[in-house]
Amino acid sequence: MLTSLLDNDFYKITMQNAVIKRFPYAHARYAFINRGEHAFPEGFGDALRREVDKMADLRLSDEEKRYLEITCPYLDPTYLDFLAGFHYNPSEVIIEQQGSDLSVIIEGPWYRTILWEVPLMALISELWYRVRGVSIPPEADAVIEQRAQEKIELYRRLGLKIAEFGTRRRFSFDVHDRVVGALGHYGGEAFSGTSNVLLAMRHGVKPIGTHAHEWFMFHGARFGFKMANSLALEHWVDVYRGDLGIALTDTFTSRAFFDSFDKKFAKLFDGVRHDSGDPIEFASQTIAHYERLGINPLSKTIIFSDSLTPERVEHIHAFCQDRIGMAFGIGTNFTNDVGVEPMNMVVKMVEARPEGQGWLPVIKLSDVAEKNTGDPEMISLAKRILSLTRENP
Repeated sequence: MLTSLLDNDFYKITMQNAVIKRFPYAHARYAFINRGEHAFPEGFGDALRREVDKMADLRLSDEEKRYLEITCPYLDPTYLDFLAGFHYNPSEVIIEQQGSDLSVIIEGPWYRTILWEVPLMALISELWYRVRGVSIPPEADAVIEQRAQEKIELYRRLGLKIAEFGTRRRFSFDVHDRVVGALGHYGGEAFSGTSNVLLAMRHGVKPIGTHAHEWFMFHGARFGFKMANSLALEHWVDVYRGDLGIALTDTFTSRAFFDSFDKKFAKLFDGVRHDSGDPIEFASQTIAHYERLGINPLSKTIIFSDSLTPERVEHIHAFCQDRIGMAFGIGTNFTNDVGVEPMNMVVKMVEARPEGQGWLPVIKLSDVAEKNTGDPEMISLAKRILSLTRENP
């Protein structure tokens, strides 16, 4: 089901490079979180185990390495040599099924285990349909491409920039491939690229991504919640020196993020990413923050990436137009719009072991309580340390 090491989201590669540079001795533990309370059929865990074991054979090809050298010059030769020698170690993934409950735990050096999350979710999503015998007829291929065409042409008429972010909850790789092909064919300048590195290479578009919540979550465990956002941003700048300049805002609430996002960071980073909470409230908050710092919001960009549909995109566009730059990362609505119910699941870092320390719980304190993850006592502690009121999740 997975045929390439690059069938992964780009920010996993960019974060892996940064982890190797800054935290080569750190360890991490991740867990599958079944938000949708899906009941897994008998034999699902065994099927997933077989697919995970096959991933040990994946290697970066010479062609893929040359692609990264040309497309991503900020990934230095030493990292690309490392990636060329990298292979998945399936013993880092523990899969158990009790009745209809599925448990997946990933544990090992952070610089290695960081690559598991996205392909594991893609496998779980595709197997979820395959094991239950859910399929789409061959004639649906034309419908899939037509839907992608209609959506990207709408966004094109609005003058928007759209990226595809749907690897982790796709219906299948084949559907994903067809969708990216249609977006590239019909999107023109509206289609800015895909988070999936393999499909970016295959279709000649840009790989999109910077960092994810785990980058900030680890910093919270290593340096404390007060310093997590500022040091996560500082270390990112140290590694990439101005490239990959979109900052994720909601690991410890966007309110806490903007407290750390001072004029230095606001000028260094090209913009911010919204991933939870009301997008209009977030846009207003971001615009006001830039204005307080004396920065023209139109010189910056918000990447919206939270559960987007054409209707939500149009609503956000109407509010932000001529006020701040905007772009959109759309996932499941592109890669799993085939008439079935997409899965509601995540794989998140749950514990970290920084160099010289023991295991520590890590948390995500989202702008909506439903997306919070981690130890409840640690979440409560973070709220007190960050002076978050009850009105803030």
